[in-house]
Formats: sequence, structure tokens, C-alpha cells
Amino acid sequence: MLPSSTDNFRTADASESGILDTLSGMALARVRAATFADAPTLAALHRATWQAAYSELLPPGTLDGLDTPQMQQVWADTVAGGATVLIATEGDDSVGFVVAGPAPEDDVAAADGTLPSDAAHTMLVSTLLVEPRWGRRGHGGRLLATVAAVLRDTGATRGIVWVPAGDPSSLNFYRRAGWDPDGTVRTLDANGRPLRELRLTGPLNLVLT
Repeated sequence: MLPSSTDNFRTADASESGILDTLSGMALARVRAATFADAPTLAALHRATWQAAYSELLPPGTLDGLDTPQMQQVWADTVAGGATVLIATEGDDSVGFVVAGPAPEDDVAAADGTLPSDAAHTMLVSTLLVEPRWGRRGHGGRLLATVAAVLRDTGATRGIVWVPAGDPSSLNFYRRAGWDPDGTVRTLDANGRPLRELRLTGPLNLVLT
């Protein structure tokens, strides 16, 4: 499941940053940095969330590769490669994750290839997913607010994310955070089926309300 569109945000002041700890029901909900040892957990969450969220958007068989042992190595390499990878937990359970970092030029450029003046200070949210049975409990909002604070502390001033046009849940989630489509669209080849994505952009000074 993709992040819930019920999360609410407000603008943070300069003193608010870091890892979030909140109560969700009776269990402590946290966001923490992923480690190399989390690779199997990240692979399992990746598989469960993509199969739930994208099975109708992508051709049959596209997601079969998520079941391969190589996915754990992919996640181990991602954690070791310098990207910001955070995991949301509730009690003892890992329930979602986010991956973000400096936006590559191809992702931040305008349709004509020109770069904005703040390209060097723009971060890309590559992936933000919450496992289906833990949806609508604020985990997606905690992940976005926390990764935004972490990258804001490194000098980032703006965020971008690519969202499938056919995914209203994610589009609404980011809009509630003040991230709106900037008019840039791309079409990916998803195993023979075109997948149209919209680029959204918005601020990094986010706090859940």
C-alpha cells in the first residue's frame, strides 16, 4: 500500500528536525535509519507493498523479480551506497520505508533539459511505501517528514518525487504535504506497458499535525 492520504502536515520552524517517535494506538511508532542488516526486511517490505500497490498498473510478471534473492543484495547495496534509507516501525514490526537523496540531473531538469537554479539543493524521494496492513496509521507522513528534516539539515531546500498518474492515493498524500505537480511528465516502459508519471515538488520543512 502506498502512503495514506489522511496524513496532515504543517510548516516546521528551524529548531524541528530529526527522527520521530510517536504513539500509534498503544505501540510506539518510530522512524529510524536503516542498516546493512535491514536488507532482508527492506526486500520483504518492497515485495509486499509493490505487489499490493502496482499489480493493476503493471503487466503480469513485472513484479516477479521482487521475489529473487538478489533483491536483498540490491537493498544492501542501496544502504551502503550513501542514500538516506529510513524504516518506519510500530512496536517490534517494520512497516514501511523511504529512500531519498540528491536529485539526479535527469530527474530535476525541465522537459527541455534545462536545470533549475536550485538543482544542487533539490532532493529526490525515490521510494516511499507502507506495508498494506499498516496503512492509515500515519507511518507515511512520519517517513516523509523525517527524511525531509534529515536532508534539510544537509542543505537541501526542495523535494521532488515521481508518482504514477494512476495512483490517486499517493498523489493526494503528497498534495497534503504541499507537494504539487510542476507540469513535468514522463512515460516509462514498464515491461512493455507505458507507465505515465507526474513530477511533484514541494518544501522540506514538514511536521505532522
